[in-house]
Order: sequence, then structure tokens, then C-alpha cells
Amino acid sequence: MSPRSLPPGARIDCHTHIGFDALFYLQGWSPYCLDIPRLFLEAEQAAMDALIVFPFISYLGLDQEALLRNRIELPESSRVTPYEFENRRLCEEIQQQSPEQRRRLWPFLIADPGRRQARQVESWRRLPADYVVHGIKIQGTIIQSKVIRLLDEGSCILDYAEEHDLPLLIHSSIKPSDEWSQCVDLLRVAEARPRVRFILAHSCRFHLPSLRRVAELPNAWFDCSAHVIHCECAASNLPAVAVPAERFPTDYSSPERVLHDLAEAFPDKLVWGSDAPYHSIHYEHVKLKSSYRREVECLDALPADLRDRVCRRNTLAWLGRADRLPGVEAPALSPEAAP
Repeated sequence: MSPRSLPPGARIDCHTHIGFDALFYLQGWSPYCLDIPRLFLEAEQAAMDALIVFPFISYLGLDQEALLRNRIELPESSRVTPYEFENRRLCEEIQQQSPEQRRRLWPFLIADPGRRQARQVESWRRLPADYVVHGIKIQGTIIQSKVIRLLDEGSCILDYAEEHDLPLLIHSSIKPSDEWSQCVDLLRVAEARPRVRFILAHSCRFHLPSLRRVAELPNAWFDCSAHVIHCECAASNLPAVAVPAERFPTDYSSPERVLHDLAEAFPDKLVWGSDAPYHSIHYEHVKLKSSYRREVECLDALPADLRDRVCRRNTLAWLGRADRLPGVEAPALSPEAAP
């Protein structure tokens, strides 16, 4: 199954990880791994038709002794290309699946926006010609790499995305101490590159000004990945989400209500994703628990039309496949992006 042949009523999970995370494993945190058979087991129980997949975050080329000390280091003397092993490993694993499973897995490349960017793009060009990539994923916070670098030395990543018509899915943050993935920086990147389509992950941490700006930009969407634990953060006023004065107004004690209200407020911008296996997380002093099933329960609580929008129609619009399917509107280009 491909984005071109996905039938009405189908369900897409836009945000899942495959592989292993050395930092989380060495620090005793979780989750630190997920393989394709386990992901399929959970997705099939949820009647999920297609899965966007990408590697875990801290790549094996980072200095292992530093990871043991909870530090991110890529020595100048190292010849490592960020994520070269992880992207190729995912490619090989997908190619080993049955034809039916390959049709349901839509892989993304993963990128480090602040280190050896040109070498990463070169490594992507060496992947097998028959390996169909559907987009690019960035999580700058864990690897301490500023997403705003996409506007200078990292611009080759966006050039590659534009060349191959690939959307980006980018981890977002609103926490003041996070200097790597601030929503305001992600929005600056989206504004500067109107020909590239972007998702800001995690509902922009419920930051209402950011959500409204996403709604204004024709090339921007947001996903609701790890929705349940983010609602728990909001209900407890934890710093991972926007402060109450800037928070999207809803009842955060009910994740179903939050998702419904977001879908109604932003019917063309919300995209559903689970963040598997990061729907639960335990690191340092933070311990939050949900499940794939619980994430899907929130999706299934939506009325049919909203559910189809957030887990199919909006997803296909962001992927750039809306124009090939009946009943799905392609995003209008801004004047700067028009041919």
C-alpha cells in the first residue's frame, strides 16, 4: 500500500520509531528499542493500515563514553556520518519484510541538523535506488543539535527535501531550557522554506500561539504524537508543555476531549501519530505511562469525519499526495512558493 493507493477510511500512524537508542539504554531510561514485528503487532490490533517509521534518536556514532555520562559528543577526529548506519539499517530491515508489510511501512530518513550535514545528504544518495523514502525526521533535543541550523549550514537538508519533494517531521519544544527545538525556531524554518512541508510534533506542546501560526502557514501541520502523556503534563502543569496563560484551552484531564477540541479547532492541520514506543517514557525524574492502545482510543473517540481527516486526509496533504486522491484537498502554495 502506498500513499497513492490508500483508500478512504484507511488509517495512518505518522510517527513511529524503529531500532535502538544507546543513550536511553546506557542511562537506564526507557524506551530504548522497538522492532518491526512488535510495531506490527500493536498496529494490527489497532487496525492501522500504514506506518511512517524512522530510526531512534541517539545514533551509534556518538561517543559512547560520553553517552555513559549523559553527554552528547561527536569528536572532530571521528569519521562518522550522523545516522548513516541507522538509515541504512532501517532500509535493510524494511527490504527484508514481506511485500505486504513493505507496502505498509513508509520510511523516513533521520537527520542531525547541526553536524556534518553535507555528508549526511551524500549518504542518502548512496541508498538503494529502489528504496522509496517518504520524508525526513529530526529530533534535535536529545542529540543537542539546533534545528535553526537548517537555515545556514543545514540548508542542504532542506534542499534535498525540496529536490525530492519530501516533507519533514520535527520534534518541538516550548520548555525555555531547550535551546535546540523551540517552536518559534521551527516556525522560522517553515516560513523561510515555503516549498517544503513541515510537521511540528507533539501538538506544539499545546502552545496556542504556535498552533495558530501553524494554521496560518500553508506548508505547516502539527501531529499529536504521545498525546496522552502530554495531556498528563498539562493537567499537572509540568514544564514540558505551554504555561496555562499560553495553553490551548480545553479539559486536559480527558485526552479524548483534548484531541476532539484540537481536531475541531484545527481540522486541516492536525495529523495523528502514536510516537511508538515513546507514548510512555521514563528518564531522570520523569515517568509517564500510556500505551499504543490508549493513543488509538483517543483517535477512535473522534467523529468519523474528524477521524478520517487527522489519520488520513491531513496526513496525505502533508505528504504531498492529496492531489492524487478524491476528496482530499492539496495545500495551497504561498505566492513565494508558486512556480
